[in-house]
Amino acid sequence: MRISELIMIAIGLSMDAFAVSVSNGMAISNLRLRDALKFGLYFGLFQMLMPLTGWAAGQMFSSFITTFDHWVAFILLGYIGVKMILDAVRGEEGSSTGNTSFRVMLLLAVATSIDALAAGITFAFMSVNIWFSIAVIGSITFCLSTFGALIGKRAGDALGKHAQIVGGVILIAMGVKILIEHMLG
Repeated sequence: MRISELIMIAIGLSMDAFAVSVSNGMAISNLRLRDALKFGLYFGLFQMLMPLTGWAAGQMFSSFITTFDHWVAFILLGYIGVKMILDAVRGEEGSSTGNTSFRVMLLLAVATSIDALAAGITFAFMSVNIWFSIAVIGSITFCLSTFGALIGKRAGDALGKHAQIVGGVILIAMGVKILIEHMLG
């Protein structure tokens, strides 16, 4: 695989993490640089770990994993998105979904990296340097996610209290997009 192809794959894999970072950046009213870096770190790390896990399990479990990975992402992103909207409607701005707690970050990182697991499975059948590949994927995801959270902060300042609703809608849309893409092949 050429480096240009790997970079394109990395950008594609990181788009879900970027969108989720933007939506959460909008929902967190007091987002700081260290919070944005936290998004980059969690998402970048999981975008590295999931392809490695997929690569390792590729030959044994590929058909089993790909039968349900899209459902896991859909359910996690949908749950967090609905919770974010409900919290905003109830006036609970920045509650459990609009923060960078370990639990929330872990759920988001897993949900946005499920497709990277599938990519790792395909890497198992290709002639790739897995260590270089996951380093490129993780680095690009780190940068885009950090940048996305900062962009979201600016958009959130402009949207005010509606930012959390917009963020929740984006998360639900990302979950639906993942589900549709996998259902259509």
